[in-house]
Amino acid sequence: MKIYTKTGDKGSTSLLSGKRVPKYNERINAYGTVDELNSHIGLLRSYDIPKESKHFLISIQNLLFTIGSNLADDSENNKFNLPQITNEHIVKIEEEIDRLDQELTPLSSFILPGGHLAVAQSHICRTVCRRTEREIVTLSESVSVDLLIIQFLNRLSDYFFTLSRSLSNHFNIEQTPWVHE
Repeated sequence: MKIYTKTGDKGSTSLLSGKRVPKYNERINAYGTVDELNSHIGLLRSYDIPKESKHFLISIQNLLFTIGSNLADDSENNKFNLPQITNEHIVKIEEEIDRLDQELTPLSSFILPGGHLAVAQSHICRTVCRRTEREIVTLSESVSVDLLIIQFLNRLSDYFFTLSRSLSNHFNIEQTPWVHE
C-alpha cells in the first residue's frame, strides 16, 4: 500500500463512509486536532518522565485513535462497529489525576507554563486538548457526537495540568506563579 493516494490533491478527503468532504469540514478539523494532540503527547513521552506516566500516556494515545475514528464515522448507525469511549476511561483519568495530586501542594495562584521542557510540553498538551474539546463541541452542534468524548477530553486537559505540576516536582523545578502587574 502506498502512503500517497493523490485522492486529496483537490482539497477533499473521505470520511469512513467513503463520502468526500472538503478538508476544512468540521469533522476533519475535529479529528485533525485529535491527531495533533496525539502527536504532542508522543513528544511528551520522548522526555525522561516517570514510566508510570509514559504508560498512561500510551493508553491515552490509543484512546485518541478511538476518538478520531468515531469522529470520522459519518454513518447513521455506526455500521463500522468502532471501539467507543466509556465512562471507565474517564474514571481512569480521574484516578490518575488523584494519584498525581496526592504528592502536590495545594494551589495558591495560577502557574505560568515552563521551567522544564517536559513541563512546558505537558502544558502544550493541555492547551491543544482544550482546543480539541472546543472543535468537537462545535462539531456536536451540527452532528451527533458521543458526550463521553467531550467529557473524556475535558478530564484529559485537567490531567495534563496535574501532570505538569507533578513533573515540576519530579524534576525539582520551581513553579512560577502568575503575578498580576
